[in-house]
Amino acid sequence: MRIPFGRQASGALVLIGALAALGALPVGPAAAQSKPGISDDVVKMGLLLDMSGLYADVTGRGSAAAAQMAIDDFGGKVLGKKIELVVVDHQNKADIAANKAREWFDTDHVDAILDVAASAPALAVLDVAKQKNRIVVFSGPGTERITNDLCTPVSVHYAYDTYALANSTAKAMVQRGGKTWYFLTADYAFGHTLQQSATTVVQEAGGTVLGAARHPTGASDFASYLLQAQASKAQVVGLANAGGDTVNAIKAASEFGLTRNNAQRMAGLLLYINDIHAIGLKTAQGLVLTEAFYWDMNDQTRAWSRRYFDKVKKMPNMSQAGVYSSVTHYLKSVQAAGTDETAAVMKQMKSLPINDFFARNGRIREDGRMIHDMYLFEVKAPSESKYPWDYYKVLATVPGDQAFMPASKSQCPLLKK
Repeated sequence: MRIPFGRQASGALVLIGALAALGALPVGPAAAQSKPGISDDVVKMGLLLDMSGLYADVTGRGSAAAAQMAIDDFGGKVLGKKIELVVVDHQNKADIAANKAREWFDTDHVDAILDVAASAPALAVLDVAKQKNRIVVFSGPGTERITNDLCTPVSVHYAYDTYALANSTAKAMVQRGGKTWYFLTADYAFGHTLQQSATTVVQEAGGTVLGAARHPTGASDFASYLLQAQASKAQVVGLANAGGDTVNAIKAASEFGLTRNNAQRMAGLLLYINDIHAIGLKTAQGLVLTEAFYWDMNDQTRAWSRRYFDKVKKMPNMSQAGVYSSVTHYLKSVQAAGTDETAAVMKQMKSLPINDFFARNGRIREDGRMIHDMYLFEVKAPSESKYPWDYYKVLATVPGDQAFMPASKSQCPLLKK
Protein backbone atom coordinates (compact mmCIF):
# COMPACT_ATOMS: atom_id res chain seq x y z
CA MET A 1 0.00 0.00 0.00
CA ARG A 2 1.31 3.46 -0.88
CA ILE A 3 2.14 5.63 2.14
CA PRO A 4 1.12 9.29 1.65
CA PHE A 5 3.30 12.13 2.82
CA GLY A 6 1.82 15.29 4.27
CA ARG A 7 3.00 18.39 6.10
CA GLN A 8 1.88 19.63 9.48
CA ALA A 9 1.52 23.27 10.43
CA SER A 10 4.92 23.09 12.13
CA GLY A 11 6.55 22.25 8.81
CA ALA A 12 7.66 18.81 10.01
CA LEU A 13 7.17 15.97 7.59
CA VAL A 14 4.66 13.42 8.68
CA LEU A 15 4.34 9.91 7.38
CA ILE A 16 1.16 8.11 8.32
CA GLY A 17 0.74 4.52 7.26
CA ALA A 18 -2.60 2.81 6.78
CA LEU A 19 -1.03 -0.45 7.74
CA ALA A 20 -3.76 -3.05 7.74
CA ALA A 21 -5.68 -4.39 4.78
CA LEU A 22 -8.79 -4.45 6.98
CA GLY A 23 -9.92 -1.99 9.62
CA ALA A 24 -9.69 -2.67 13.33
CA LEU A 25 -12.14 -5.23 14.63
CA PRO A 26 -15.26 -3.68 16.12
CA VAL A 27 -15.19 -3.22 19.85
CA GLY A 28 -18.05 -5.09 21.43
CA PRO A 29 -18.80 -6.16 24.98
CA ALA A 30 -16.30 -9.02 24.86
CA ALA A 31 -13.53 -6.70 23.71
CA ALA A 32 -14.48 -4.10 26.30
CA GLN A 33 -14.13 -6.70 29.03
CA SER A 34 -10.71 -7.89 27.77
CA LYS A 35 -8.03 -7.36 30.33
CA PRO A 36 -6.02 -5.30 30.01
CA GLY A 37 -6.24 -5.01 26.22
CA ILE A 38 -5.17 -2.35 23.72
CA SER A 39 -5.72 1.29 24.61
CA ASP A 40 -7.68 3.35 22.05
CA ASP A 41 -8.14 0.20 19.92
CA VAL A 42 -4.92 0.86 18.00
CA VAL A 43 -1.22 0.22 18.57
CA LYS A 44 0.40 3.46 17.48
CA MET A 45 4.16 3.84 17.06
CA GLY A 46 6.21 6.89 16.19
CA LEU A 47 9.59 7.58 14.59
CA LEU A 48 11.37 10.92 15.06
CA LEU A 49 13.97 11.00 12.29
CA ASP A 50 16.23 13.21 10.24
CA MET A 51 14.38 13.15 6.92
CA SER A 52 16.28 15.86 5.07
CA GLY A 53 19.50 16.78 6.89
CA LEU A 54 22.90 15.48 7.85
CA TYR A 55 21.71 12.01 8.93
CA ALA A 56 18.90 11.53 6.41
CA ASP A 57 20.85 8.93 4.44
CA VAL A 58 21.63 6.77 7.47
CA THR A 59 18.20 7.06 9.13
CA GLY A 60 15.44 8.98 7.34
CA ARG A 61 13.21 7.32 4.80
CA GLY A 62 15.24 4.13 5.05
CA SER A 63 14.37 3.72 8.73
CA ALA A 64 10.73 4.55 8.03
CA ALA A 65 10.66 1.93 5.27
CA ALA A 66 12.19 -0.66 7.61
CA ALA A 67 9.52 0.01 10.24
CA GLN A 68 6.82 -0.29 7.57
CA MET A 69 8.24 -3.62 6.45
CA ALA A 70 8.18 -4.92 10.03
CA ILE A 71 4.54 -3.92 10.45
CA ASP A 72 3.53 -5.44 7.13
CA ASP A 73 5.39 -8.66 7.92
CA PHE A 74 3.59 -8.82 11.27
CA GLY A 75 0.30 -8.72 9.38
CA GLY A 76 -0.71 -5.11 10.10
CA LYS A 77 -2.46 -6.06 13.35
CA VAL A 78 -1.58 -7.20 16.84
CA LEU A 79 -4.14 -8.72 19.21
CA GLY A 80 -6.71 -8.01 16.52
CA LYS A 81 -6.04 -4.27 16.58
CA LYS A 82 -4.67 -2.09 13.80
CA ILE A 83 -1.03 -0.99 13.90
CA GLU A 84 -0.40 2.62 12.94
CA LEU A 85 2.90 4.38 12.24
CA VAL A 86 3.63 8.10 12.35
CA VAL A 87 6.93 9.66 11.29
CA VAL A 88 8.13 13.23 11.79
CA ASP A 89 11.25 15.07 10.65
CA HIS A 90 12.74 16.62 13.78
CA GLN A 91 15.23 18.64 11.69
CA ASN A 92 18.00 17.58 14.09
CA LYS A 93 16.61 19.93 16.73
CA ALA A 94 16.18 18.64 20.26
CA ASP A 95 13.34 21.05 21.07
CA ILE A 96 11.29 19.96 18.05
CA ALA A 97 11.86 16.30 18.94
CA ALA A 98 10.86 16.81 22.59
CA ASN A 99 7.77 18.86 21.74
CA LYS A 100 6.57 16.35 19.16
CA ALA A 101 7.12 13.44 21.57
CA ARG A 102 5.12 15.26 24.24
CA GLU A 103 2.31 15.98 21.77
CA TRP A 104 2.27 12.39 20.59
CA PHE A 105 2.04 11.01 24.11
CA ASP A 106 -0.40 13.60 25.47
CA THR A 107 -2.88 14.05 22.61
CA ASP A 108 -2.16 11.67 19.73
CA HIS A 109 -2.26 8.41 21.71
CA VAL A 110 1.17 7.20 20.54
CA ASP A 111 2.05 4.13 22.59
CA ALA A 112 5.79 4.01 21.90
CA ILE A 113 8.52 5.79 19.97
CA LEU A 114 10.66 3.27 18.10
CA ASP A 115 13.55 5.49 17.08
CA VAL A 116 14.94 9.01 17.38
CA ALA A 117 17.76 9.94 15.03
CA ALA A 118 20.88 11.63 16.50
CA SER A 119 21.93 11.79 20.13
CA ALA A 120 20.86 15.31 21.14
CA PRO A 121 17.22 14.86 20.02
CA ALA A 122 17.28 11.33 21.46
CA LEU A 123 18.28 12.54 24.92
CA ALA A 124 15.53 15.16 24.82
CA VAL A 125 12.93 12.53 23.91
CA LEU A 126 14.32 10.13 26.51
CA ASP A 127 13.47 12.65 29.22
CA VAL A 128 9.92 13.09 27.88
CA ALA A 129 9.35 9.32 27.67
CA LYS A 130 10.51 8.94 31.27
CA GLN A 131 8.09 11.69 32.43
CA LYS A 132 5.19 10.19 30.48
CA ASN A 133 6.01 6.54 31.28
CA ARG A 134 6.04 5.53 27.61
CA ILE A 135 8.42 3.17 25.83
CA VAL A 136 11.18 4.59 23.63
CA VAL A 137 13.60 2.46 21.63
CA PHE A 138 16.75 3.79 19.91
CA SER A 139 18.62 2.38 16.91
CA GLY A 140 19.85 5.62 15.32
CA PRO A 141 21.61 7.55 18.12
CA GLY A 142 24.89 6.40 19.61
CA THR A 143 25.57 7.97 22.99
CA GLU A 144 26.12 5.33 25.64
CA ARG A 145 24.54 7.62 28.24
CA ILE A 146 21.15 6.23 27.19
CA THR A 147 21.87 3.05 29.14
CA ASN A 148 24.49 4.45 31.48
CA ASP A 149 23.88 7.44 33.76
CA LEU A 150 20.60 8.38 31.99
CA CYS A 151 19.06 4.90 31.91
CA THR A 152 15.33 4.57 32.54
CA PRO A 153 12.89 1.66 33.02
CA VAL A 154 11.11 2.61 29.76
CA SER A 155 14.01 2.94 27.30
CA VAL A 156 15.96 0.49 25.13
CA HIS A 157 19.18 1.12 23.19
CA TYR A 158 19.06 -1.41 20.39
CA ALA A 159 21.56 -1.33 17.52
CA TYR A 160 24.89 0.04 18.79
CA ASP A 161 26.43 2.64 21.10
CA THR A 162 29.59 4.68 21.47
CA TYR A 163 31.13 2.24 23.94
CA ALA A 164 30.80 -0.72 21.55
CA LEU A 165 32.15 1.27 18.59
CA ALA A 166 35.17 2.56 20.48
CA ASN A 167 35.78 -0.74 22.25
CA SER A 168 35.96 -2.63 18.95
CA THR A 169 37.49 -0.20 16.45
CA ALA A 170 39.94 1.70 18.66
CA LYS A 171 41.25 -1.47 20.29
CA ALA A 172 41.80 -3.08 16.88
CA MET A 173 43.64 -0.03 15.54
CA VAL A 174 46.00 0.09 18.54
CA GLN A 175 46.67 -3.63 18.20
CA ARG A 176 47.57 -2.99 14.54
CA GLY A 177 50.22 -0.48 15.55
CA GLY A 178 48.23 2.76 15.75
CA LYS A 179 49.58 3.89 19.10
CA THR A 180 49.15 7.68 18.81
CA TRP A 181 45.78 9.28 18.11
CA TYR A 182 44.26 12.64 17.21
CA PHE A 183 40.48 13.13 17.06
CA LEU A 184 38.20 15.11 14.77
CA THR A 185 35.09 15.37 16.92
CA ALA A 186 31.56 16.55 16.19
CA ASP A 187 30.78 19.19 18.80
CA TYR A 188 27.68 17.69 20.42
CA ALA A 189 26.73 14.91 22.83
CA PHE A 190 27.42 11.97 20.52
CA GLY A 191 30.82 13.22 19.37
CA HIS A 192 31.98 14.07 22.88
CA THR A 193 30.95 10.67 24.24
CA LEU A 194 32.50 8.79 21.34
CA GLN A 195 35.82 10.62 21.74
CA GLN A 196 35.80 10.00 25.49
CA SER A 197 35.05 6.30 25.03
CA ALA A 198 37.72 5.87 22.37
CA THR A 199 40.27 7.75 24.46
CA THR A 200 39.73 5.35 27.35
CA VAL A 201 40.13 2.31 25.07
CA VAL A 202 43.25 3.71 23.39
CA GLN A 203 44.91 4.47 26.72
CA GLU A 204 43.96 1.12 28.26
CA ALA A 205 45.44 -0.61 25.20
CA GLY A 206 48.74 1.25 25.64
CA GLY A 207 48.21 4.10 23.20
CA THR A 208 48.35 7.88 23.61
CA VAL A 209 45.95 10.64 22.57
CA LEU A 210 47.81 13.70 21.31
CA GLY A 211 44.84 16.05 20.97
CA ALA A 212 41.51 16.77 19.33
CA ALA A 213 39.75 19.34 17.18
CA ARG A 214 36.01 19.90 17.55
CA HIS A 215 33.94 20.90 14.55
CA PRO A 216 30.29 21.96 14.24
CA THR A 217 27.79 19.50 12.77
CA GLY A 218 27.30 20.05 9.07
CA ALA A 219 30.78 21.56 8.67
CA SER A 220 31.44 22.51 5.04
CA ASP A 221 35.20 22.92 5.31
CA PHE A 222 37.46 20.50 7.19
CA ALA A 223 40.75 22.07 6.07
CA SER A 224 41.74 23.69 9.36
CA TYR A 225 40.83 20.59 11.39
CA LEU A 226 42.79 18.30 9.08
CA LEU A 227 45.81 20.59 9.19
CA GLN A 228 45.78 20.30 12.98
CA ALA A 229 45.53 16.53 12.73
CA GLN A 230 48.38 16.45 10.21
CA ALA A 231 50.57 18.67 12.38
CA SER A 232 50.03 16.36 15.36
CA LYS A 233 51.81 13.55 13.45
CA ALA A 234 49.47 11.08 15.13
CA GLN A 235 49.48 7.64 13.55
CA VAL A 236 45.66 7.49 13.67
CA VAL A 237 43.12 10.23 13.04
CA GLY A 238 39.95 9.12 14.82
CA LEU A 239 36.69 10.45 13.41
CA ALA A 240 34.27 10.95 16.30
CA ASN A 241 31.46 12.13 14.04
CA ALA A 242 28.79 10.63 11.80
CA GLY A 243 26.83 10.86 8.57
CA GLY A 244 27.72 13.65 6.18
CA ASP A 245 30.43 14.95 8.51
CA THR A 246 32.30 11.64 8.34
CA VAL A 247 31.93 11.40 4.57
CA ASN A 248 33.19 14.96 4.05
CA ALA A 249 36.10 14.51 6.48
CA ILE A 250 37.32 11.34 4.75
CA LYS A 251 37.00 12.88 1.28
CA ALA A 252 38.88 15.98 2.42
CA ALA A 253 41.60 13.90 4.07
CA SER A 254 42.14 12.06 0.79
CA GLU A 255 42.38 15.35 -1.13
CA PHE A 256 44.89 16.65 1.42
CA GLY A 257 47.00 13.52 1.04
CA LEU A 258 46.70 12.89 4.75
CA THR A 259 46.73 9.12 4.33
CA ARG A 260 49.07 8.96 1.33
CA ASN A 261 51.72 6.26 1.75
CA ASN A 262 50.11 5.40 5.12
CA ALA A 263 51.54 8.53 6.71
CA GLN A 264 48.44 8.61 8.86
CA ARG A 265 45.48 6.24 9.05
CA MET A 266 41.84 7.22 9.43
CA ALA A 267 39.61 5.39 11.92
CA GLY A 268 35.90 5.92 11.36
CA LEU A 269 34.43 5.34 14.80
CA LEU A 270 30.91 5.41 13.35
CA LEU A 271 30.76 4.47 9.69
CA TYR A 272 27.71 3.16 7.88
CA ILE A 273 27.64 1.28 4.60
CA ASN A 274 25.86 4.35 3.18
CA ASP A 275 28.98 6.36 3.97
CA ILE A 276 31.24 3.89 2.18
CA HIS A 277 28.91 4.01 -0.82
CA ALA A 278 29.11 7.82 -0.87
CA ILE A 279 32.89 7.92 -0.42
CA GLY A 280 33.69 5.15 -2.91
CA LEU A 281 36.01 2.18 -2.43
CA LYS A 282 38.98 3.95 -4.03
CA THR A 283 39.03 6.46 -1.16
CA ALA A 284 37.55 4.28 1.62
CA GLN A 285 39.61 1.11 1.03
CA GLY A 286 41.44 -0.12 4.11
CA LEU A 287 39.24 1.70 6.62
CA VAL A 288 38.54 -0.38 9.72
CA LEU A 289 35.10 0.04 11.26
CA THR A 290 32.55 -1.62 13.52
CA GLU A 291 28.91 -2.31 12.69
CA ALA A 292 26.16 -4.41 14.19
CA PHE A 293 24.96 -5.65 10.79
CA TYR A 294 26.10 -6.18 7.20
CA TRP A 295 23.67 -7.08 4.47
CA ASP A 296 25.96 -9.70 2.86
CA MET A 297 26.87 -11.79 5.90
CA ASN A 298 24.61 -14.80 5.36
CA ASP A 299 21.52 -16.04 3.53
CA GLN A 300 19.15 -14.51 6.09
CA THR A 301 20.70 -11.02 5.97
CA ARG A 302 20.80 -11.15 2.17
CA ALA A 303 17.16 -12.22 1.84
CA TRP A 304 15.85 -9.39 4.03
CA SER A 305 18.23 -6.81 2.58
CA ARG A 306 17.20 -7.54 -1.00
CA ARG A 307 13.56 -7.00 -0.04
CA TYR A 308 14.60 -3.71 1.56
CA PHE A 309 16.62 -2.75 -1.52
CA ASP A 310 13.57 -3.31 -3.73
CA LYS A 311 11.78 -0.61 -1.73
CA VAL A 312 14.58 1.87 -0.97
CA LYS A 313 17.09 1.23 -3.81
CA LYS A 314 19.93 1.15 -1.27
CA MET A 315 21.23 -1.56 0.99
CA PRO A 316 20.30 -1.17 4.69
CA ASN A 317 22.68 -0.16 7.44
CA MET A 318 22.74 -1.31 11.06
CA SER A 319 20.36 1.40 12.30
CA GLN A 320 17.77 0.68 9.62
CA ALA A 321 18.01 -3.07 10.16
CA GLY A 322 17.80 -2.38 13.89
CA VAL A 323 14.55 -0.47 13.42
CA TYR A 324 12.97 -3.46 11.66
CA SER A 325 14.15 -5.84 14.37
CA SER A 326 13.10 -3.58 17.25
CA VAL A 327 9.64 -2.88 15.81
CA THR A 328 9.12 -6.62 15.39
CA HIS A 329 10.32 -7.28 18.94
CA TYR A 330 8.04 -4.58 20.33
CA LEU A 331 5.01 -6.04 18.53
CA LYS A 332 5.86 -9.56 19.71
CA SER A 333 6.06 -8.21 23.25
CA VAL A 334 2.68 -6.48 22.96
CA GLN A 335 1.24 -9.75 21.74
CA ALA A 336 2.83 -11.72 24.57
CA ALA A 337 1.71 -9.19 27.18
CA GLY A 338 -1.85 -9.03 25.85
CA THR A 339 -1.73 -5.25 26.19
CA ASP A 340 0.13 -2.12 25.09
CA GLU A 341 0.54 -0.97 28.70
CA THR A 342 4.12 0.18 29.24
CA ALA A 343 5.28 -1.95 32.19
CA ALA A 344 3.73 -5.15 30.87
CA VAL A 345 5.23 -4.70 27.40
CA MET A 346 8.65 -3.76 28.73
CA LYS A 347 8.65 -6.85 30.93
CA GLN A 348 8.12 -8.98 27.84
CA MET A 349 10.74 -7.07 25.84
CA LYS A 350 13.32 -7.89 28.50
CA SER A 351 12.14 -11.50 28.81
CA LEU A 352 11.87 -12.57 25.18
CA PRO A 353 15.08 -13.47 23.33
CA ILE A 354 15.81 -11.82 20.00
CA ASN A 355 16.62 -14.19 17.15
CA ASP A 356 16.36 -12.81 13.65
CA PHE A 357 18.58 -11.68 10.77
CA PHE A 358 19.83 -8.78 12.91
CA ALA A 359 20.77 -10.57 16.12
CA ARG A 360 21.32 -14.11 17.38
CA ASN A 361 20.42 -14.74 21.00
CA GLY A 362 20.04 -11.03 21.62
CA ARG A 363 18.67 -9.91 24.97
CA ILE A 364 17.68 -6.64 26.56
CA ARG A 365 19.50 -6.08 29.82
CA GLU A 366 17.83 -4.41 32.80
CA ASP A 367 19.44 -1.07 31.88
CA GLY A 368 17.83 -1.25 28.43
CA ARG A 369 20.99 -2.20 26.55
CA MET A 370 20.27 -4.81 23.87
CA ILE A 371 23.23 -7.18 24.05
CA HIS A 372 24.26 -8.74 20.73
CA ASP A 373 27.38 -9.43 18.69
CA MET A 374 29.20 -6.62 16.90
CA TYR A 375 31.46 -7.07 13.87
CA LEU A 376 34.82 -5.58 12.98
CA PHE A 377 35.12 -4.96 9.23
CA GLU A 378 37.71 -3.71 6.79
CA VAL A 379 36.62 -1.90 3.64
CA LYS A 380 37.60 -3.80 0.50
CA ALA A 381 39.82 -2.46 -2.26
CA PRO A 382 38.01 -1.88 -5.58
CA SER A 383 39.69 -4.98 -7.01
CA GLU A 384 38.23 -7.14 -4.21
CA SER A 385 34.62 -6.04 -4.73
CA LYS A 386 32.77 -8.46 -7.00
CA TYR A 387 29.27 -6.93 -7.19
CA PRO A 388 27.34 -3.80 -6.13
CA TRP A 389 27.48 -3.05 -2.39
CA ASP A 390 30.18 -5.73 -1.88
CA TYR A 391 32.16 -3.48 0.45
CA TYR A 392 33.23 -5.29 3.63
CA LYS A 393 35.36 -8.19 4.74
CA VAL A 394 34.90 -9.49 8.27
CA LEU A 395 37.95 -9.19 10.50
CA ALA A 396 36.38 -10.38 13.75
CA THR A 397 33.14 -11.07 15.56
CA VAL A 398 33.02 -9.32 18.93
CA PRO A 399 30.65 -11.17 21.31
CA GLY A 400 28.00 -8.96 22.85
CA ASP A 401 29.21 -9.47 26.40
CA GLN A 402 32.61 -8.13 25.29
CA ALA A 403 31.42 -5.42 22.90
CA PHE A 404 29.12 -3.47 25.22
CA MET A 405 29.77 -1.87 28.58
CA PRO A 406 29.75 -4.53 31.32
CA ALA A 407 27.24 -4.06 34.09
CA SER A 408 30.10 -3.69 36.56
CA LYS A 409 31.22 -0.44 34.87
CA SER A 410 27.78 1.05 34.39
CA GLN A 411 26.39 3.95 36.42
CA CYS A 412 22.82 2.83 35.74
CA PRO A 413 20.96 2.42 39.06
CA LEU A 414 18.72 -0.23 37.51
CA LEU A 415 21.72 -2.59 37.51
CA LYS A 416 22.46 -1.95 41.19
CA LYS A 417 19.28 -3.50 42.54
